[in-house]
Amino acid sequence: MSVFDTLRIGGSSLFVHRKWMDAVADNMANINTVRPAGEDAFQERMIVAEAVQYGSGEGGVRVARTELGSAEGRLVYEPDNAMADADGYVRYPDIDLGEQMTQLLMAQRGYQANLATIERATSAYQQALQLGKG
Repeated sequence: MSVFDTLRIGGSSLFVHRKWMDAVADNMANINTVRPAGEDAFQERMIVAEAVQYGSGEGGVRVARTELGSAEGRLVYEPDNAMADADGYVRYPDIDLGEQMTQLLMAQRGYQANLATIERATSAYQQALQLGKG
C-alpha cells in the first residue's frame, strides 16, 4: 500500500463520515417538525456505508444507500396548533435526540481519526520528498 492509497482510502472515509454528520444534523434540525395528523412525519435519515474491495488494500468505503426511518412518527395532542386536525392532534417525527447526539459524536470521531491519518500520510510524503532534495 502506497501513501497515495492511504490518501485515497482516507479521503473516501472522510466523505462517508461527512455524509453521516449531514444526515444526523438534518435529523436534529427536524426533530420538532410538525405535520398534520393525516400526513407522514419527517423521516429520519440513516447513512449505510460499505467497504469497497475489502482486503485488497486498494479499497476504501462509500455510501451504499440512505435509509429512511418511520413515517408514522408520533401523534401529539396540541389543539392550539394551527396544523391540528379536528381531534386536536398533530404528527411529530419519532427521533430520539440522545441517539442522534451519540451518532453525531461517532461520526465526528471517525472523521477526526481519518483526517489525522491523511495528515500523517501527507507529512510522510513531504518528508520523503525532502530526502530526495538533500
